[in-house]
Amino acid sequence: MTTEPDGVEVVQRQRDACGLTHQPLLVLDAVRDLLDAHGIGEGPIAWQRIGAGQSNVTYLLRRGPRPPLPRSAHDMVREARIQQLVCREGLPVPEILAVCEDESVLGVPFYVMSALDGEVVTDSLPTALDSRSDRAAIGAVVVDILLRLHSVDVTHGELSAFGRPDGYLDRQVTRFAGLWSVNSRRELPLVDELAQWLSRHRPMSQRPALVHGDYRIGNLMFERIPPARVLAVLDWEMATLGDPLADLGYLTATWSEPGTMPTPLHLSPVTGLPGFATTADLTELYAAASALDLTPLPWYQTLALWKAAIFCEAMHTRWLDGERPGDEFAPALADGVPLLLEQALRHANEL
Repeated sequence: MTTEPDGVEVVQRQRDACGLTHQPLLVLDAVRDLLDAHGIGEGPIAWQRIGAGQSNVTYLLRRGPRPPLPRSAHDMVREARIQQLVCREGLPVPEILAVCEDESVLGVPFYVMSALDGEVVTDSLPTALDSRSDRAAIGAVVVDILLRLHSVDVTHGELSAFGRPDGYLDRQVTRFAGLWSVNSRRELPLVDELAQWLSRHRPMSQRPALVHGDYRIGNLMFERIPPARVLAVLDWEMATLGDPLADLGYLTATWSEPGTMPTPLHLSPVTGLPGFATTADLTELYAAASALDLTPLPWYQTLALWKAAIFCEAMHTRWLDGERPGDEFAPALADGVPLLLEQALRHANEL
């Protein structure tokens, strides 16, 4: 058995033989046998953790967290299938090489994807993409991919079965409102106040679309050389059929720009540097190529930040319970969650 710095166990053989008290996240020989069976190389394998996420864990395979978290929120088989389908539509995603539904292998379903040599934009840009013109182009590329995603026909075929667009916004508000009492140990009145505001002011969805659910620059991988191009859209866990403006609201609510109050959703502060598109620019680019009325966009931005406050509260509570060892993000959510709610209220007041 080996242990990573953040306490993730990786074993060479099955759990029972190791005498572990909890399930390892990676069992090398079990994964090796799966890869051999699918003709993906042969013999011993090496492993390396990608990113610091503690929800769905990524190596060159992607798996959900240890049980007993709700599987509906971490359905790797569904996530893999959505990527296979959108790949057929010409959207850039990693190639899915194998899907394992057998829970006896790692304790949860998982899938194996191709390795891509690209750059995820967070705190800095690769030198090759750091000219002022490249910075401006990145915003246009981000919006272009989102427009392509929202143009996929979801009225028939296999993608049409991946959600119920009718009532999507109502379900979002109702579902997340019910999660606060489950996930929190503190009283923050703005949670309920914003839930009521969202219900009272809910706009009518203008058309159905495939919604990514976590569409932000940090979930895009860019090619390392100019001009700016998206190599892959990542993290399809929350994708469903719904209202396309939910994605645009989330993108603009998570986009850093000068003069905005940073929140826990501003995970790619590099976009606050000179030369990057502003949220107004992103909105104008989307509006220019879409027939949708963007007047109610502040409602969707409010929804995005309010939802983020609720799922961030869940992370903070799990950290307090010792379920996220080594997590450097969760402790800051004690103050970060109220900041998200305050920012959500600001957007609500814009409508």
